Amino acid sequence: MLPRWTWARAAAGVLSHAALAERERWPLWLPVGLGAGIGLYFALPFEPTLAWAGVAALTAIAAMFGCAGTRIAAARVAFAMLAVVSLGFALAKARTEIVSAPVLSHRIGPLGLDGRVEQAELHGKGIRIVLGDLRTKRAETLPARVRISVRADTPLPPPGSWVHVTTVLMPPPAPAAPGAFDFGRSAYYLRLGGVGYAYGRPKPIAALGEPSWFDRYHLLVETLRTRMTARIHQVLPGSTGGIASALITGDRAAISDEDEQALRDAGLAHVLAIAGLHMALVGGGLFWVIRALLAAFPALALRYPIKKWAAVAALGAASFYLMISGASSSSTRAFVMLATMLLAVLFDRPALSMRTLALAASVVLLLGPESLLEPGFQMSFAAVVGLIAVAEWEQARPRDTGLAPPRFRDVRRYLRGIATTSLVGSIATVPYAIYHFDRATHYAVLGNLLAMPVMGFVAMPAAALSVFLMPLGLDAWPLRVLGFGIEIMLAMGRWVSGLPGAVSVMPAWPVSSLVLVSLGGLWVGLWRRHWRWLGITPILAGIAIAYLAPQPDLLIARDGLTVAIRAPDGALKLFRKAKDNYSAAEWLKRDGDARDIADAVATPADGVHCDALGCIAKTIGGLVIADTGRIDALAEDCAAAAIVVAAVPARRACNGPRLVVDRFAVARSNGFAIWFGPPLRVESVEQSRGLRPWSAAAQYRRINPTSLP
Repeated sequence: MLPRWTWARAAAGVLSHAALAERERWPLWLPVGLGAGIGLYFALPFEPTLAWAGVAALTAIAAMFGCAGTRIAAARVAFAMLAVVSLGFALAKARTEIVSAPVLSHRIGPLGLDGRVEQAELHGKGIRIVLGDLRTKRAETLPARVRISVRADTPLPPPGSWVHVTTVLMPPPAPAAPGAFDFGRSAYYLRLGGVGYAYGRPKPIAALGEPSWFDRYHLLVETLRTRMTARIHQVLPGSTGGIASALITGDRAAISDEDEQALRDAGLAHVLAIAGLHMALVGGGLFWVIRALLAAFPALALRYPIKKWAAVAALGAASFYLMISGASSSSTRAFVMLATMLLAVLFDRPALSMRTLALAASVVLLLGPESLLEPGFQMSFAAVVGLIAVAEWEQARPRDTGLAPPRFRDVRRYLRGIATTSLVGSIATVPYAIYHFDRATHYAVLGNLLAMPVMGFVAMPAAALSVFLMPLGLDAWPLRVLGFGIEIMLAMGRWVSGLPGAVSVMPAWPVSSLVLVSLGGLWVGLWRRHWRWLGITPILAGIAIAYLAPQPDLLIARDGLTVAIRAPDGALKLFRKAKDNYSAAEWLKRDGDARDIADAVATPADGVHCDALGCIAKTIGGLVIADTGRIDALAEDCAAAAIVVAAVPARRACNGPRLVVDRFAVARSNGFAIWFGPPLRVESVEQSRGLRPWSAAAQYRRINPTSLP
């Protein structure tokens, strides 16, 4: 029997040989290292100073010199990864400083506010506007931008116009529970320092300032998008027009919740997010059409490079589409990949798909490091990595040489392509759908088999033609054709989503599970030799952690009045009817519970007893929890309960070894999650967010449960 170190050296030698055999795949890991540095920055529980970014930048420069100065392969790889990880960290910190702007710490208003309209969209029964360059007569520190909902029947104000509005402003909402979606972080990178609602309609006023050249460009694009969206809704009202707008301008505000849910549950949510499918149909379709038209003239086809002419036209069309679509991370990724392939045509070079994807990922992360945390970025790149990996494997297989007639062989190949891409895309994006949306769809292959032919042959060609004819006022009939295609897709989506078992609601995954599954998936997707299957190990470990992670036993919302406890049957139960419906609904969704919040109110059979003064709950382990609504019930509850949740100030009234969460604690911490253990563990929302610029608390006090029974 060989000594254990001999086995270790043998394993290291095998891995080293496999890595050297795939030297051409090493550059594909550079954006992974860049993302690792960005992820490290966002994982910190505090905000690093600019000195950290300087040290990271210097480390990246030193590592690049080290990489160039050594001939040892392992050292070059180590230096290169250190460089890109350090660069990612420095970029994330620099981006945070660049977008830095005041964030409201408390509610203000009613407040008279003047501002320039930067964005306006339909929202529910009213509209929603984003105002910048804010002015007020009151002595208030105003954010750079605010988003205001206007409930009245108000026409959309044009971007660039100035309005006066009476509004109530609040800080961007915190997560509903530790680890839940943090809108405040997303708003920070959009420079949205406050959200609110208006009293009455915004009133147009004279301009109070001149926009910068960048603002002028942004307003020009927003004006074009707004006019195009308005024209689409003029021809196609309702949710159909909302989906048409999503396909053309990226504006999804008018889509009804029912239609969006039906498409998502049928595995067709990617239709609403402008990405590779849309960009390929627009850019690639135009490339094919122009090349075919030019080829019809032999004098041109034989003398001039019509293929390159078609590539230039397709590149221009794709650039325009990216501009009017809002340039999301998924559309930017698709544009960079398409543009690289078209540029390869212009320079007579082959386009390497996986390298093109790596380039696209690097560009997106360099432009906006925060996009790493967005579900659109994660799901988009995961799906494309999986599809390209399967395509590379498919290319190595023998060609289909069946005896079937060509037309049937082509149809079979087309249907197999749709089934394969939808299956691979669904599997690749399931972890991210569970993490971000707490649900998994099961009939995505069927939904895509039914809807994609309509999307490719009816909807997108009509959408592209309507944009081309819109300046001429001849866009009505192609928009109606687009609406017809959308109605067919919606009908298919509703039918598929209504099938038994179409969707599973899943408990929320911890971030560690997502990281492990992502690294394992990248290992399987980016390598080509047999050692790629080692990536299954972290994937299985991530799934195991997700299913073994304990769910909170007690949840307290940011209002201090909405409280839920885990009943003996394992389900969350609300102590009383929820005051904060959003938080209660998020709790159930993150718990993998499809019930409505009205059906989740506890009864005495669940061990919860309520009266006019509050509620008392007793766990299986004998732990007593009191939810106190009035101050005159504090003495009795404090004497009997180990955990007291009070909607009134209670710290001084409750003495002894007990955990007290009162109105002030909730106001500072935006809610709590508590695990009974043992040991008892308490985590606040602000604690999970860390002391970051988008966090409401400049500092928080950690609750110490060590003396609790």
